[in-house]
Amino acid sequence: MCPHDPACPDAEAPDREKARTLACHPEQGWSLLCNGVVLFEDTGELLPSGTAIAPHRPAVGAA
Repeated sequence: MCPHDPACPDAEAPDREKARTLACHPEQGWSLLCNGVVLFEDTGELLPSGTAIAPHRPAVGAA
């Protein structure tokens, strides 16, 4: 349960990446968000349910 006011987005919400960072380990390439999501440097995610979200970086130089 999120202690922030307003509460952070739920792990299943489309804007889940907007949750506050609880632990950041840039040397290992990941951060733990308040909603339990592990956010990876390559934009991949691991949800608390165990579901993996593939990296979703925007296309660079697309014309």
